[in-house]
Amino acid sequence: MDLSNIALAELKSLLTQIPKEIERREKDEKIKARKEIEAFAAERGFALSDLLGEAPAKKERVPVAVKYKHPIDTALAWTGRGRQPKWVVSFLANGGALDQLLV
Repeated sequence: MDLSNIALAELKSLLTQIPKEIERREKDEKIKARKEIEAFAAERGFALSDLLGEAPAKKERVPVAVKYKHPIDTALAWTGRGRQPKWVVSFLANGGALDQLLV
């Protein structure tokens, strides 16, 4: 395709239209390919999910319960996992015991 005869304004217009058109066509092609694959599987007596297998269910993350809270500012909490927060380190440095922070 010879682009040298196309006006600059038209080229700029094409530059913005082409990515959108590519995205639309890719979407259409994926839908078409999936239908063809489903038909191919159905001809042989299978569902597409039978051939591909079910995706393993993701484990739902359950938040860890708070184990320690600041004695004055209860908004400061720690689960007891990972590094000790600065407020815990400070509390312990000032002679406090970790058992005093238990919830």
